[in-house]
Amino acid sequence: RWVVERTFAWLGRCRRLAKDWEKSIASAEAWINVAQIRLTTRRLARFWYR
Repeated sequence: RWVVERTFAWLGRCRRLAKDWEKSIASAEAWINVAQIRLTTRRLARFWYR
């Protein structure tokens, strides 16, 4: 449960996802995927440069 809540908190920090502005479900899913990719690359970059 904690992992899911943490993930939602991370995604909630993305201003684009804070409110549902998208008209289609596919577009909303695409923005969620973009946010997840950004989070993952940032975490990998921090891990890589330690």
